[in-house]
Amino acid sequence: MIFEEYRNWYRKRYRRTSSALTTCFLVAADLATVMLCFGAGFFLVNLYDSQLITFRGFIHYWPYLPIFIIVFAVEDLYPGASLAPAEELRRFTGCSFIGHLFIILSRFVYYLRFDSISAAFIISCLISTVCLLMGRSLMRSFLSVTKLGGIPAVIYGAGYTGRAVVDRLLTNKHTCYMPVLILDDDPQTGDEYREVPILHDTELGPELVKRFNIKMAIVAMPSISQPLLKNLINNSVSAFRYNVLIPDIFSVTNIWMSVRDFGGILGFATTRRLTMSWNRWIKRFMDVGIIIAGTLLISPLLLGIVALVKVSSPGPVLYSQERIGRNGKRFRAYKFRSMVSGAEEKLKELLASDAGARKEWEAAHKLKNDPRITAIGKFLRKTSLDEIPQFINILRGEMSLIGPRPIVEGEIKRYGANFQRIFSVRPGLTGLWQVSGRSDTDYSDRISFDTYYLQSWSVWLDLWIIYKTIGVVVRGSGAY
Repeated sequence: MIFEEYRNWYRKRYRRTSSALTTCFLVAADLATVMLCFGAGFFLVNLYDSQLITFRGFIHYWPYLPIFIIVFAVEDLYPGASLAPAEELRRFTGCSFIGHLFIILSRFVYYLRFDSISAAFIISCLISTVCLLMGRSLMRSFLSVTKLGGIPAVIYGAGYTGRAVVDRLLTNKHTCYMPVLILDDDPQTGDEYREVPILHDTELGPELVKRFNIKMAIVAMPSISQPLLKNLINNSVSAFRYNVLIPDIFSVTNIWMSVRDFGGILGFATTRRLTMSWNRWIKRFMDVGIIIAGTLLISPLLLGIVALVKVSSPGPVLYSQERIGRNGKRFRAYKFRSMVSGAEEKLKELLASDAGARKEWEAAHKLKNDPRITAIGKFLRKTSLDEIPQFINILRGEMSLIGPRPIVEGEIKRYGANFQRIFSVRPGLTGLWQVSGRSDTDYSDRISFDTYYLQSWSVWLDLWIIYKTIGVVVRGSGAY
């Protein structure tokens, strides 16, 4: 595709996209969400006692909204491009707390008392983080569908790394970036990749900035020599306002990697936080607290599931299977029974007679159309409710709420040299790979997600995974 053809293609497809436009949409979403949280707080207090507060009174507090937008902007939440989800959660939590605290303190200074309106704003603060994440997710989905938002980005490199970057940007709308062009001098790379044009001239940077005002360049050419890379940056990439260099260690980088200076030598530093005893205790405290509170909250649901499993088919309510846990230690993982009695024998018969089922089982140790599963079992698996009894394993210290999934003996070989590192922590009821595809994810992706989790662990990452797990379970995506 020659340059003039690309110009026509670009202007037709991306004429309304920019970081400023994306920011405006996100600001609008955040303003609406904060006001909804105000309203929810007032509504709940009014519902408790209508004499304490007027529900519609929250409307009078709209002048405080600029405080939230200013704090969000200071924390670089606009447009928040390429910001890791867990980091976005952390920043929203802190910023929302500051905004609500400002309102509560200003009212206390004026009235010299803490009243029901202050209580309404406390409720608003407690629900605001989740609401802000949901509001942004909906807005990003809207921008993706309508093609009104997104920040154009030029990718340097059409090789494996460059195509991997394009894949991530196209499938993960959270990054906000849209790959609009790939530059690579090698004509063997073709003319396009996933409908993104490839131009075979890496010197076009200044011209692209001049004609289209594109501000972001991502250099994904890890195998390029240092002299060529230096020349590329000086003569082409430097024309862009923002640029990112994807190193040849991109597969092991993570959100908590920081830059260190060793006397003028650049280094990337990372810490395995889950090797620290203090962090393990924090994680354990979260596990126990959330499980106890969750069990009390859903106890009526648990009783209903027990009754349904009992009457659906003969056999026990719970099923246990030996799994591999931390440091290779074996334990019995519990589930609500979702299969008929004698399931193991039926599996052996099926695998012996059905080559297709045997191949599917060997690939993932799961079957999408498993004839052993009962009617109620299909529902339990679709919603992941069958795994609730693993709360027992978590309380016993055999599992954690978040972590790599516990595996059976036959799966160890699939992890290869990664097994010892990944299972140096307790396996989890849910985890990063589950909320990124669940059963549709292959083992190589599982290893990548689990490695990322171990390198990037934080309380915020765990909270974000819990938030995402709820959405994945409600949709029932990827589970069988």
